[in-house]
Amino acid sequence: MSLPEKASYTIEDIYSLPEGQRAELIDGDMYLMAPPSRIHQELVSELTQIIGVYIKSKNGSCKVYPAPFAVFLNVDDTTYVEPDISVICDKDKLNDKGCSGAPDWIIEIVSPSSQRMDYLTKLFKYRTAGVREYWIVNPLKETVQTYSFEGEEDSAQASFSDTIPSAIFKDLEICVEKLLR
Repeated sequence: MSLPEKASYTIEDIYSLPEGQRAELIDGDMYLMAPPSRIHQELVSELTQIIGVYIKSKNGSCKVYPAPFAVFLNVDDTTYVEPDISVICDKDKLNDKGCSGAPDWIIEIVSPSSQRMDYLTKLFKYRTAGVREYWIVNPLKETVQTYSFEGEEDSAQASFSDTIPSAIFKDLEICVEKLLR
């Protein structure tokens, strides 16, 4: 079933999609999402587990959620995203529908069809919404692009074989290559 063409979509349109159809909404534009690949899901699962175990080991209050998990970045009804991994440290942002406001850390796993969205559109949206840390994991190139938006902003590119430090969790380091063994 195709979607009716509209000048601008809202979150109501997201909730009206047929069962099983996923989409994201950015500034009123709807982007349908293709099913993820096996490697995509493996990375989401492993990264979610590593981050969750780390948070529990520190008796932390942050929560980690894999997609599909609703994130309402803005106070309007024209932006709705489902990051591959969302880490939220402010429990006041959590409700039964998902997260209202910016997660502290977002990780996106790039697929061939999502590169422009992850590297450009979402980078801008996440930064301006107040996300503190953003990782773009690219299984095709075996790279991780990291962004820290706190204090002195920083970005870096690492390979899967590198040990990559988290910006918001000072003693958490992840080697993506080790997750895929």
